[in-house]
Amino acid sequence: MPIFVAIVGSTTTSLNDLLPSIVQEALFVASERSIMRGLVKNYTLPAQSGKTVTVPIYPLQTAAGLTEGTEASPSAVSTSSAVLTVAEVGIATQISDLARLSSATNVVADVGRLFGEAIARKIDLDLTALFTGFTTNVVGSANIAAISANITAADVFKAVAKLRQSGVPSNDIVCVLSPAVAYDLKANLTNTFANPNAGMAQNEAMIAGYVGQLAGLAIYESANLANTGTAGDYVGGVFHRDALGLALLQDIRIETQRNALLRGDDLVASAIYGVGTLYEGYGVAMSFDSTIV
Repeated sequence: MPIFVAIVGSTTTSLNDLLPSIVQEALFVASERSIMRGLVKNYTLPAQSGKTVTVPIYPLQTAAGLTEGTEASPSAVSTSSAVLTVAEVGIATQISDLARLSSATNVVADVGRLFGEAIARKIDLDLTALFTGFTTNVVGSANIAAISANITAADVFKAVAKLRQSGVPSNDIVCVLSPAVAYDLKANLTNTFANPNAGMAQNEAMIAGYVGQLAGLAIYESANLANTGTAGDYVGGVFHRDALGLALLQDIRIETQRNALLRGDDLVASAIYGVGTLYEGYGVAMSFDSTIV
C-alpha cells in the first residue's frame, strides 16, 4: 500500500527549475544516508517486467570418489528460489505561492533532503527487519521475543565462526548493529572505556567512537533498526551480501502538478522496490539487549 506523508507550507524556487534540482538532491541524500542498500544484493527490474523478481538458488554440491572403469552416478541438481515483490512508497508536499514568494531559505535542498532521507530510511528499515528471519544462526538470546543478553566482542567472533563453519565466503560479510547495542560492544572492548591502550581496536573505539573492524568484519551502526517491541531489544545482523536482496523497479522520482485551488503546486516523491531474504543460511541474527535504553 502506498505510504505518503504530507508536509504543508514548504517553499521552493520557480516551477521550471524545481524538478531537476530536487531529483539531484534527493538521490544524493538517499545514497549518503542509506547504508543497507550498498550491503545487499541489488537487482534492477526493467519496465513492464511485473511486480516480482524470482532469484534461483543453486545448493552446494558434494563430490565423491570414483572407481576406475565404473560409471559415475548422476547427481540430481535442483534449485530453490527467492521471490522479491515490489511495492510503492512515497512522500508528498504542497507548496503555496505565498510560501514560495516569501521564503528566503534554500527550500529545494530542504525538501530534497526530507524526501531522500524519508525514502532511504524506509529502505533501510525494510531490509534490517529481515534480520529476525535468520533463524538457522542466532547469537545472543535464542528467543528473539524475550531478549536479555548483552553483546560482547566474543559474540561477533561467534557469528563469524558460524558462517565460516557453513562454508560462507569470508569476503562481503558485514555486521550491522543498533547504536544502543554497539555501545555495549565498545564498552566490552575497552573495559567500560577505562583501558584505551589494550590494542588497536580499543584505541579506535575510544578515539573515533566506533569499532570499525572486528573479527575481519566492517561494523556498521544504524539507527534504522526497529526494536522488537521492548525498549533496548534489537536484532542486528552479521551477513554475507547474498543473504538479502533489494529489487528496484523505480528509483526516486519527483512529480509536480499545479493546484489552482491551493494557489500553489503539489509535489510527490516515490520509489518502487521490494526486499527479501535470498539465502537465510548466509546470515546470523544478533539478538541483544542494550544496557542504556
